[in-house]
Amino acid sequence: MAKEKKFVEAITSMEEDFAQWYTDVVKKAELIEYSTVRGCMILRPNGYAIWENIQKQLDERFKETGVENVYMPMFIPESLLQKEKDHVEGFAPEVAWVTYGGGEELPERLCVRPTSETLFCDFYSRIIQSYRDLPKVYNQWCSVVRWEKTTRPFLRTMEFLWQEGHTAHATAEEAEERTIQMLNLYADFCEQVLAIPMIKGKKTDKEKFAGAESTYTIEALMHDGKALQSGTSHNFGDGFARAFGIQYSDKDNQLKYVHQTSWGMTTRMIGAIIMVHGDNSGLVLPPRIAPTQVMIIPIAQHKEGVLEKAEELRAMLKNDYRVKVDATDKSPGWKFSEQEMRGIPLRIEVGPKDIEAGQAVIVRRDTREKTVVPFEELQGKVGEILETMQKEMLERARNHRDAHTTEAVTYEEFKDAVANKPGFIKAMWCGDEACENKIKEETTATSRCMPFEQEHISDTCVCCGRPAKAMVYWGKAY
Repeated sequence: MAKEKKFVEAITSMEEDFAQWYTDVVKKAELIEYSTVRGCMILRPNGYAIWENIQKQLDERFKETGVENVYMPMFIPESLLQKEKDHVEGFAPEVAWVTYGGGEELPERLCVRPTSETLFCDFYSRIIQSYRDLPKVYNQWCSVVRWEKTTRPFLRTMEFLWQEGHTAHATAEEAEERTIQMLNLYADFCEQVLAIPMIKGKKTDKEKFAGAESTYTIEALMHDGKALQSGTSHNFGDGFARAFGIQYSDKDNQLKYVHQTSWGMTTRMIGAIIMVHGDNSGLVLPPRIAPTQVMIIPIAQHKEGVLEKAEELRAMLKNDYRVKVDATDKSPGWKFSEQEMRGIPLRIEVGPKDIEAGQAVIVRRDTREKTVVPFEELQGKVGEILETMQKEMLERARNHRDAHTTEAVTYEEFKDAVANKPGFIKAMWCGDEACENKIKEETTATSRCMPFEQEHISDTCVCCGRPAKAMVYWGKAY
C-alpha cells in the first residue's frame, strides 16, 4: 500500500520564499479561496471565524469606551465626496464608480465607499444642533472597496472587511483624547489578544491620512523583517466640519464647529497573525483569538470506548474552551498535520493505552511540547498551558522585533541596514519631507512613525546632517 500523502507537503519553506510560504499557508489552512473577481478573496469558514473573534473582542472593548454601532450606505454621491478636497485627492486613484443602475445611466456617479468620512459628515451635519447632542461616538462594521493594482490575501485586496469609527466632539481636546484612546485600545488588543507587540506613534505629514490634521499608528514587524501598519487613529480637527457645515450651539448659544476623529482596523490583521507567528508547518494561532483552541484526536478510534472517551473529554472542556473532536476516518498522522496547518493551539491525544492509564497527552502547537495529564486534571491544565502559550508567543514576537531593530546615525549606516538587516531602523530626522522622499527613493524604506517614546540617537538628521527634530522608525513595509 502506498504511503499516505502528508497534508503539509506543498508548503514552501519561509526561508526559501517567504511570499510563497504565506500564499501556501492561507490556501492550505483553508482561510481563503480566490474569487473570480480579480483582487478579491472568498473568506472560508476557517478564515472568517478568526475575523469573527477579532470583531467580537474589539467590539466589546469599543463599547466599554462608549462606542455605539451604526451602519452607513455603501454608495457615496460624487457631489458629497467632492466636498472635502484633500480627502478626495487622497483616494481618487483607488475609487470604484457606479455609472449605471437598472440599465440606465445615472444622473450622478456613485462611489463605492473606500471609507465613510463623507457619509458620516453628511449625517452629523443633520443630527447635531446643540452641545447636548455631543459627543457622537459611532462605529460601523462593513466592507470597503479600493481599486488596488497589486493584491495579496488579507494584506491588500480590492474589497476588505474592517471597522471604522467616526466621532464628533465639542472641543479639540476631547477629539485628541479620543484619538489617542482608540490607538491605545488597538495596541493593547494586538498585544494581549493577537500576541503581536506594537510600536505606537505619529505619522509624518507625508504619511498621514488624506484630510487629517494628524494620524497616529501602531506598527508591527513581520517575520521577514517588513513592517505592517496595523491600525490607525486620525484627528480631523474641524476641517471636515467646516467643509460639511457641522456646527452646534454651545452653552452660550454661540455656533461652533465640531472636532472629529476616525479610527480603523481591518482583516489585514489576519495576515499579521500569519506572518508573525506562523512556521513551516503552517499557521500558529494565539489561543485568545483561535476559533478552535483544542482539538481532541482519538487514536485507534475504531477500538471500543475511544470515541466515547474523546467525546467525554470534549463535554468536560466545552464550557471553558473552544474545543472539537476530530472523528473523521483520516489517519492520526494526517489529523496531526491538519491541526498544525490550521494553527489550533492544543491537541489532546487519547487512545486505548491512555484510557487504560487514565491520562491524555496534550501537545502545544507552537513548541510541540508534550505533557501527559491525568483525566481529572485535564480541565485546569488546558487553561494553564493556553495561558503560558499566549504569553510566550508575545514574548517571542517581541524578542524577534527587538533583535531586528537597528540604530543608524549616518546615512551610510542607514543604507547598509536597509540592504542587509531586515527590520526596523531607528534614526533621527530633521522634519523635512525632502529627506523623507530621498530616503524612500534611494532605499525603498519609508517612515513608519515618530514613536511616542522618543530616543535621542544623535543630534543630526540621518539623511542631511541638519539638526534633528524627532527619532523615527523606518523600514520596508507591506
